[in-house]
Amino acid sequence: MAEILGADSVTIVDVAGNLAAIKQEISETARAAGRASDDVALLAVSKIHGSDRIRAALAAGHRLFGENRVQEAQDKWPELKAAFPDVTLHLIGHLQTNKAEDAVLLFDVIETVDRPKLARALAKAMTKCGRRPDLLIQVNTGEEPQKGGIAPSETDAFVAFCRDELALPVKGLMCLPPLDEEPAPHFALLRKIADRNGLSVVSMGMSADYPIAIEFGATVVRVGTAVFGARPK
Repeated sequence: MAEILGADSVTIVDVAGNLAAIKQEISETARAAGRASDDVALLAVSKIHGSDRIRAALAAGHRLFGENRVQEAQDKWPELKAAFPDVTLHLIGHLQTNKAEDAVLLFDVIETVDRPKLARALAKAMTKCGRRPDLLIQVNTGEEPQKGGIAPSETDAFVAFCRDELALPVKGLMCLPPLDEEPAPHFALLRKIADRNGLSVVSMGMSADYPIAIEFGATVVRVGTAVFGARPK
């Protein structure tokens, strides 16, 4: 079990142990919040990491992964998904409209739908490709100008536009709180918006704050460094 997977890699034991520890903490935090222990899914964020570390997670039985960039995912995941067809792959980074078709073909969930132009491009791509990955609406809870996401005050209308006018498979919401603010109010806001729109999936919380996100109703937490270690430069 101490097999080295590459010169700058972690071992299978490292990744498996990290996954087990995080899943245990997720279960305990969910139970403490009065939720079912299996109510929260762990999205292992494999961006920047090579296939060796991903294969270590796959060998440990994990099947839920997230990537930031379409092109990077195209370089890594077709072969991995062919070998592990039960993998579910999320896109969690900004999506350009000219990459919409590529994203529809590769990803099972796209978490960063944040503007009408992109929503229309995804609808067109789904029709063309005959594939309908689930979608999450990204909400800019801090209304930061440098960050993607729909403003909280515009989210209800945007959800209705995506679901009713474009017939898109919108399943939930995601957010990235400002780094210099307490995350709890942002998590509470996202959960409130999701509930009033009848959306069951709430993707929020990362390595540093996922226990807080669970307390406020996250159903997916996105964890990279705590699973795979520091990202290579």
